[in-house]
Amino acid sequence: MPQVTLSVRMDEDIKRMFDSFCAEVGMNASVAVNLFVRTVVREQRIPFEIAIDPVERALDEADREAAADPRRLSHEEVFSKARARINGL
Repeated sequence: MPQVTLSVRMDEDIKRMFDSFCAEVGMNASVAVNLFVRTVVREQRIPFEIAIDPVERALDEADREAAADPRRLSHEEVFSKARARINGL
């Protein structure tokens, strides 16, 4: 079967850490990406959970809470509530 090249842009530090991890488990980045792609095709799903960032979730919840508050919270109060949620994680 003919081979093709897939080019992916990513943060340099993440790439370095990924290469290091791959070397530790005895493979290179190309093998790891091929494993991922084959798993996606075979299982017809992303083989891990994709979740909302907890910081984004905290900001969204604080925003919703502020919208429901009849006294209309200031931006500082909304961010304060979000910070409290994030620090509680």
